[in-house]
Amino acid sequence: RMEFKLPRGGNNGLAIRYPGSGNAAYDGMTEIQVLDDNYEQATGEKIDPRQAHGSAYGLFAAARGYQRPIGEWNFEQVTVKGANLKVELNGTVILDADLSKVDMANVMAHSAHPGKDRTSGHFGLAGHNDPVAFRNILIKKL
Repeated sequence: RMEFKLPRGGNNGLAIRYPGSGNAAYDGMTEIQVLDDNYEQATGEKIDPRQAHGSAYGLFAAARGYQRPIGEWNFEQVTVKGANLKVELNGTVILDADLSKVDMANVMAHSAHPGKDRTSGHFGLAGHNDPVAFRNILIKKL
């Protein structure tokens, strides 16, 4: 669990079961997006729904519209049990997905995700040079 604060158009991520090298979104189990809910308006860039905040990058889309206004702290809890991911944002579950059931023929950009089935690895912040703030990060083994 953690708190985060985004700037307008801010982009970061949570590396889940990251092996320590390579791309967190593909070589790790996944990257949970930390992204301004109004990213498209702020940057003019179109994104796939599986790139929205709380999504398992490129695999499963999270529900949008539960972030607090830019500059305010948000509370997020991510639970990982086996292949199951649950993301709760400010008291609302925005993603509840089983990565073992993802249709690999329909993932974003038809990209391979070799780490999708990883059962261990590290947690990390997947920065993208935006001044995203984090605090009160707590990791608990279940």
